[in-house]
Amino acid sequence: MSARPLRILLVSHYYPPHVGGIENVVHREARGLSAQGVDVTVLTSAERSSDTVEQGVRVVRVAAWNGTERRAGVPFPLFSPALLTAALRLARRADAVHLHDCLYLSSWAAGLAARLTRTPYFLTQHVAVVEHPSALVRAVQRGVYGSAGRALLRGARAVFTLNASVARFVRAYGAQEHRAHHLANGVDTVRFRPAVTAAERRLVRERFGLPADRVLVLFAGRLVPKKGYDMLLAAHTPGAGYDLVFSGGGDSAALVGRPGVHHLGALSQEAVADAYRACDVFALPSTAEGFPLTVQEAMASGLPVVTTDDDGYAPYQLDRDRLSLLPREVPALAAELSALAADPERRARMGEYSRTYAEKAFAWDDHVQTLLGHYRGGGERQ
Repeated sequence: MSARPLRILLVSHYYPPHVGGIENVVHREARGLSAQGVDVTVLTSAERSSDTVEQGVRVVRVAAWNGTERRAGVPFPLFSPALLTAALRLARRADAVHLHDCLYLSSWAAGLAARLTRTPYFLTQHVAVVEHPSALVRAVQRGVYGSAGRALLRGARAVFTLNASVARFVRAYGAQEHRAHHLANGVDTVRFRPAVTAAERRLVRERFGLPADRVLVLFAGRLVPKKGYDMLLAAHTPGAGYDLVFSGGGDSAALVGRPGVHHLGALSQEAVADAYRACDVFALPSTAEGFPLTVQEAMASGLPVVTTDDDGYAPYQLDRDRLSLLPREVPALAAELSALAADPERRARMGEYSRTYAEKAFAWDDHVQTLLGHYRGGGERQ
């Protein structure tokens, strides 16, 4: 008689079709684990509760109010009281629970459920405290991380981080040294790839209504201050040798009517992959993100990358002559983008490095196998 499959509960405040980095990671983990024969359930939010099977993964959505994101750009769904009941029921049947970021109500409920049912749990911490422009939001973050977050970090069998900054953060907030592990996110190097020919790039530009004869600098992400979209606008002058292309939802009022600025809106993953192929450079002057998923996608798409210097990049041992890590200052950003726009040979060298690095370092299969090793090695009931 064959052994039953490993049962894993993944917990994320959002999940596709909601657009964002964490939900994309969880979606890919769920699919990768399922392909390895794991019985995967995802616990997440939605406007209405549902329990469905999607691509071989059971997805349990608990009703939640998402007004904080719609009204203030703060992605923090407020779940119905049914969350804890669902978490208890799902944790009881799981061999391990994997929480994504300890900031959210979904993680608090599932972490409590794991403790009550004596189910081992693991935690991926994606970010540290985000320097949000609102003092209230910053204070709430620190309060949460210092209370519920600290408890979750202390109790996790393993805590995964994707950069050095977040690794220091989790240790400062209670993660045990021997249980903290660096784990890079994977990226789909089939979906995110360079344009094969100039004709393919031209056709994609036509589909998006983008100019065929301009150097295009892409920003992909929510239009919120921490991502630095406003810095890109400030760095872009009428005489710049490039146009800006923005892909992402949020407050787009500042983009309207500006010469040389194009807004594609919030796109599906397939359309975002096309947007990378349409463009010549990727720029993300964000703060406190370390190594965001969009940088990985841009590298897999063979784009030169310009982003904010952050010591969180240290574990990746990047070639700083091939990937541009800048101070988070408008003059430095303006100078670098103008220089790249005028130097196609340098863009080609940087783009080739990006693609080669992504193929070697961001394999989803390796990511999933690492998770399985931890689940199986630390998944005994206490």
